[in-house]
Amino acid sequence: MSQTIEIERDVMEYDVVTVGAGPSGLAFAIRLKQLNPEISVCVIEKASTIGAHILSGAVIETGPLDALLPNWRDNPPPVCVPAKDDEFWLLSKSGARKLPVPPGMNNHGNVIVSLSAMCAWLAPQAEALGVEIYPGFAAAETLHDETGAVIGVRIGDMGVAKDGSHKPGYTPGIDIRAKVTVLAEGARGHLTTRLVKQFKLDEGHDPQTYSIGIKELWQVPEERVSPGKIVHTLGWPADNATYGGSFLYHLDKGRIALGYVSGLDYKDPNYKPWEAFQQWKNHPSVKPLLEGGSIVSAGARAIVTGGYQSLPTCEMPGAILIGDTAGLLNVPKIKGTHQAIRSGMLAAEHLASTQLLPNGWDAKLRASDAMAELREVRNIKPAFKRGMWFGLLNAAWETVTRGKSPWTLRNKPDWCQMEKLAEYESPDRHWGERTLAPRDRLAGVYFAATEHDEDQPVHLKVLDTSICVSRCTEEYGNPCTRFCPAGVYEIVEEADVGRRLQINAANCVHCKTCDIKDPYEIINWVTPEGGSGPNYQML
Repeated sequence: MSQTIEIERDVMEYDVVTVGAGPSGLAFAIRLKQLNPEISVCVIEKASTIGAHILSGAVIETGPLDALLPNWRDNPPPVCVPAKDDEFWLLSKSGARKLPVPPGMNNHGNVIVSLSAMCAWLAPQAEALGVEIYPGFAAAETLHDETGAVIGVRIGDMGVAKDGSHKPGYTPGIDIRAKVTVLAEGARGHLTTRLVKQFKLDEGHDPQTYSIGIKELWQVPEERVSPGKIVHTLGWPADNATYGGSFLYHLDKGRIALGYVSGLDYKDPNYKPWEAFQQWKNHPSVKPLLEGGSIVSAGARAIVTGGYQSLPTCEMPGAILIGDTAGLLNVPKIKGTHQAIRSGMLAAEHLASTQLLPNGWDAKLRASDAMAELREVRNIKPAFKRGMWFGLLNAAWETVTRGKSPWTLRNKPDWCQMEKLAEYESPDRHWGERTLAPRDRLAGVYFAATEHDEDQPVHLKVLDTSICVSRCTEEYGNPCTRFCPAGVYEIVEEADVGRRLQINAANCVHCKTCDIKDPYEIINWVTPEGGSGPNYQML
C-alpha cells in the first residue's frame, strides 16, 4: 500500500509577503516601510531578475511617483524621457490621416520610461528601507489555515523533471508565511485567478477582459529619433470589428519603443495578433523609421482592460489585490503604472492603519481616486464591440460628459467572443508581404531571450487534448496556433498516432493569452520553475 511522503520544507515568516515585483508591489513595499519600518516585508518575483518579466509602453503620469519618492528626479530611472509632442493617426492600408489628440492621450508633463528598467530601479530603493526582495522565487500556490484564510505562499519546487521525478538537484520550495499576502502579480496572475474562484471575488462584477500588447525596442540611426515624441494610431491593420491600435515612442540615444495592442474580445478565429503588429510596422508611415535599424528586445504581455465594472472584490481573508492584478488600468489613456503605484501606496496606508488586517480594503479602494478615474471612462472600451466608428463617437460623448451617462455598458469574457469558422467570414484586412525583422514568431522569441529548462513539467496545462484535434479543429481551426505570439502551440501529424497537439513550452513568454482566449477554457497557465521565462531588456 503506497503512502504519500510529506516533503519537509523550510519556512520563512514575515509580517507581509508581496507576490510580484512590479510597480504596484514595489510601491506598496516602499510605502509600508516608510510608514512603519518595524514591519517585516518580503517581495518575491518569479523572474530571474527584477524587471525581466515587465513589459509596458510606457508613458507614465508622475503624480503617484512624486508622492512616493519626492526626490526621484535627482536620480531618475535609466530610461526617462519627458513627453513633448503627441500625435494621433487613423491608418488605412497605404495612407494615414492625422486626427485631434483625445484628451486622455495628452501627455504634457508625463515621461516615457522603460517599465522593466524602472522596476529594476525601484527595487534597490525598497531594499534600502529594509524590504527583502527575492527574484527567481515563483509562488506556485497559496497557503491556507483551517478556516480557509490565506496565510502565505509556497514557492515552486526546483529540480523536478518533466515526468514529475526528482532530478539530482531537487530542492523543495519553501513556505513563506505572513500575516497578510499582497497579490501584485500583474494582469491574469495565476494565484489571483485561483483565489477569485475560491473566494468568489467576481460575484456581482462583470467578467474581466484583456488585450494582448506586443512590443519591440529598436535601435535606429539617431537622426531619425525625436526624443519625447509620442504617436498612437488606430485603424489598419485591424478591421472595423476588431479593437486594435499602436504606440510608437521616441526615446533617447537612437531608440524607439513600439508596439501593437489587440483586444482579446475579437471575433475572427483566423485573427493573428502578432502578425497584425508586424503588418503595422511595415506601413509606409512606420517602416522608414525602422529600416536599417535592429531589434534590441521584444516581448508580449496581457493587458487588463475590463475597468470599473470588472474590478473584482479586492480583499479576502488574509490577502488583498492591488495594481493590474485588481484590474486598475485606464484603457483610454493606455496607462496603468500610475494606477498601480497609487493603489500600492493606498494599500500600504490601509494595512499600516489596521494592524495588517485586509478588512475594509475593497471599500477603501472603491472610494479612492483610482476608482473614480476608472468610473469616468467605464463605457469607452466596451462600446468598441459595436465597431470602431461607433466606439469613437461614444468615446467622444463619454469624454465630453466625463462619464456621467446614466448607464454602464457590460463586459463579457473574452473566451466566448470568438465566432466559429462556419459562422464567420474573415474580412480582407489587406495584409501583404513584409520585409522588416523578425521573419516569424520563433525569430521574435529570440529577442525575448526566453529560457526554460526543457526537462521540467509543462506549465501550460491542457485539460483535454482530444478536444484540440477534434472539436476545436472543426469549430475554430485551432486558434491557439494563431493567437499565441511565441508559437507555443502546434498541431502536428504523426504516422503512428495521427494529429496531436504539441506544446513548445520553452518558447513561452508568459503573456497568458492562451489562458484567456481559449474558447473551451481548457488551457491553464501555471508558473514554471522560478527564474524561467523571458529576460526583457529595457521593455
